[in-house]
Amino acid sequence: MRRVTGYAAEVTVSDGQRFATLGGVVVRNRRLVLLWLRRQALRLANGHGLPLAPEPVRLSTGDDVRPVRFHGSGAPEELRRWATHGPHQEHAIRALEAGFPASFTVLDPVVGLSLTLAGWRGRPADR
Repeated sequence: MRRVTGYAAEVTVSDGQRFATLGGVVVRNRRLVLLWLRRQALRLANGHGLPLAPEPVRLSTGDDVRPVRFHGSGAPEELRRWATHGPHQEHAIRALEAGFPASFTVLDPVVGLSLTLAGWRGRPADR
């Protein structure tokens, strides 16, 4: 039996018919998955990819996702709330600890886009 080590995370966008990956990362533990997902949520919510203040734990450069232009304020506010609200973070880390994927999706109804943040145990192909 193959033992799975490490975690993967990815941010995707869909218009209901097409699907695209904005970026992803492979890291050594679930806390780094959550850190990366939170960083991406805040980057996307706070200015469509503008630089943020340095973080205490930095993943290798070039790991950030491509920016997305939201057409309403609902999606950025939901991303910000998910990234900064303790119970949301607790739910995500508990799912990862139990071996389940952690995911969060926001909708931009103005243009019909959905953006999903997801993390799971294993490699990107294990999704």
